[in-house]
Amino acid sequence: MEFNDLAAFASVARAGGFRDAARASGVSASSLSTAVRRLEAKLGLRLLNRTTRSVAPTEAGRRLLERLTPLFGEMEAALDVLNVFREKPSGTLRLNVPISAAWVILPEIVAAFTQAYPDIRVEVIAEDGFVDVLSIGCDAGIRYDERLEQDMIAVPIGPRVQQFATAAAPSYLETHGKPEHPRELLSHACLRAQFSSGAMAMWHFQQGDEVYRLDPPGPLLVKPVAALATVIGVAIHGGGIVHLFEEMLQPHFESGALVPILESWRQPFAGPFLYYPGHRHVPAPLRAFVDFVKQRDA
Repeated sequence: MEFNDLAAFASVARAGGFRDAARASGVSASSLSTAVRRLEAKLGLRLLNRTTRSVAPTEAGRRLLERLTPLFGEMEAALDVLNVFREKPSGTLRLNVPISAAWVILPEIVAAFTQAYPDIRVEVIAEDGFVDVLSIGCDAGIRYDERLEQDMIAVPIGPRVQQFATAAAPSYLETHGKPEHPRELLSHACLRAQFSSGAMAMWHFQQGDEVYRLDPPGPLLVKPVAALATVIGVAIHGGGIVHLFEEMLQPHFESGALVPILESWRQPFAGPFLYYPGHRHVPAPLRAFVDFVKQRDA
């Protein structure tokens, strides 16, 4: 088997499509397609099911990918050893993060990191689901404490305490009134977002010992949660009430486009963690990123 053909198959299978794999690998989609067809012809097996919208491994393709992933990982680790001879590490750092982290936490950190390490390329895969970072070819991920796996090393990243804020446009509040208690939201237009899994995030509120968890109805449901900009935009135009990370709404508070409500009911929670497997070789780009994050928090 040609090594490049195997690498092309693994790239396409992990990316879920030829175009996404082409963007990630720097190889044209047509070249990847030719390589995969050549590999399938040699094996006499179909490895990928192709439709006009998606590409997914067949059962044979999944079995092959399972065996190739650790093999490529070991090869990358072997080449990564050469980084000790460089003045500064180089390579690619792949991070899998929730949409909120990509929006709120990463911009400032990645901007500073790429300036400090210009030879490291950062790839960010932002999604609202929870996946095995290794199975999709990522070096590390960002998650909150309740989502961390037991065998992972976790390093605090970003703010240590976060909270959600609830808000609406001045025009909405003038027309519908300003809620003074979370239960009043049940009679308001609440703008919601849904995860790709179909799950809906509950709205949490706390004041002293009094805790409320609401699943309010509303005129707008946006899915997946990656389209939060739409929810915020509708709120700014007076379409209803939003309940999102405070950092996402703060610029609109400062501009006056949105007005915070129920401020005394905000429920703080612990910030996120950068996590990665502790039982594997840690690539130089990831080592540099972990050290960089630790130094920022020191």
